[in-house]
Amino acid sequence: MIKSLLLALLLSSTLFSTAQSPQFKNLINSNSLSGWKQLNGKAKFTVQNGDIIGTTVMNEPNSFLATEKEYGDFILEFDFKVDSTMNSGVQFRSESKADYQNGRVHGYQYEIDPSKRGWSAGIYDEARRDWLYPLDLNPAAKTAFKQGQWNHARIECISTSIRTWLNGTPAAYVIDNMTPKGIIALQVHAISNKSDEGRQIRWRNIRIQTENLQPAAYNGIFVVNLIPNNLSEAEKKNGVTMLWDGATTTGWRGAHKDKFPENGWQIKDSVLSVIGATGVEAANGGDIVSTNQYGAFICQFDFKLTEGANSGVKYFVTESENNEGSAIGLEYQVLDDARHPDAKLGVVGNRTLASLYDLIPSNREPRARRPIGEWNRGMIVVYPDNRIEHWLNGWKVVEYQRTAPYFAVLVARSKFEKWPNFGMAPKGHILLQDHGNAVSFRSIKIQTL
Repeated sequence: MIKSLLLALLLSSTLFSTAQSPQFKNLINSNSLSGWKQLNGKAKFTVQNGDIIGTTVMNEPNSFLATEKEYGDFILEFDFKVDSTMNSGVQFRSESKADYQNGRVHGYQYEIDPSKRGWSAGIYDEARRDWLYPLDLNPAAKTAFKQGQWNHARIECISTSIRTWLNGTPAAYVIDNMTPKGIIALQVHAISNKSDEGRQIRWRNIRIQTENLQPAAYNGIFVVNLIPNNLSEAEKKNGVTMLWDGATTTGWRGAHKDKFPENGWQIKDSVLSVIGATGVEAANGGDIVSTNQYGAFICQFDFKLTEGANSGVKYFVTESENNEGSAIGLEYQVLDDARHPDAKLGVVGNRTLASLYDLIPSNREPRARRPIGEWNRGMIVVYPDNRIEHWLNGWKVVEYQRTAPYFAVLVARSKFEKWPNFGMAPKGHILLQDHGNAVSFRSIKIQTL
């Protein structure tokens, strides 16, 4: 009797568990492409034994095989195998509208990249904002891709949280609210060389879950949060805090001062701005610095330039140099390269946007540049071993090590040569520069390493 009761309870529990388990729906009909439509280019899409095969065609733009239905919150899984010489991706929460570049597909893309760069499972914003999460932000995921083999992909979109995996390895994590729903689309990238015609990618086991969604466990990877002045739970667990609270002057003071400047700066609509004045360095409100000092850290910040503006974000600022004008420190240059004369000074462009000012020029990748008046995403990473990176709009544009011999040589040839041990302080303040031009900041965050 007891055995029968236990068996009944076990059966009941199993049936209940089965009924409540996540339900995935296949998006491929084994014999047709029903439920899908082709957009933009005319690359070839066929279905064979449940596999969708995409084939490159010369002189065609990026081609997409898109779902007729839109999806908002979901978990999408699929397998793919790609030719080692082609680029591809899977769009999600994407759109194709007649009033946007004549219907060009745009939006989030799960990158498929078999090149040595190794960015498969990174998140790209097709025809819109470019790279949101390249895998240089999570190098551990670069080796997850299997060349010439079937790979398993997972995309999790729940509310503003967008996460990806490749072969079980956590890859990318973005927080964003630009597009809450949209189509899913398989991409065959345009080609420019005749020798690349006929390259193929295969997808299979494409399935989606839209109900009873449960987010995957916290995995500790870096988070890119594109919602202004927002701090997600995952960021908090990573140790990220707001360096500026978005509303007050708490945590900041004037450089060489004991309080925040009474003029020259403005806080309005969760934006911290330098009020444009004479264009002279530190002649109005003056620079502001964080009250705390930092050694190894990640500092993220959004900034917006006006025409002809000059500013900067400095780090390892000690206020000990007794100089006039702006306080001294390593500087992430913030500049309108096209209109401000400083861009043409220095050496080989080392005073241009996102450069290590007067020392190392930034990568001139044009896709990293935003038009004046638009918000940019800046980031400074200082590792415990003194490697330092500058990032601009998802692109790593400067990389150096301040303890390396070449750094001392660069300093000796710069305007900083008169300050002993320039840039070598073990810790220092973060500084926002008043150069007399209107520049705005928001989403200023810090994470100690």
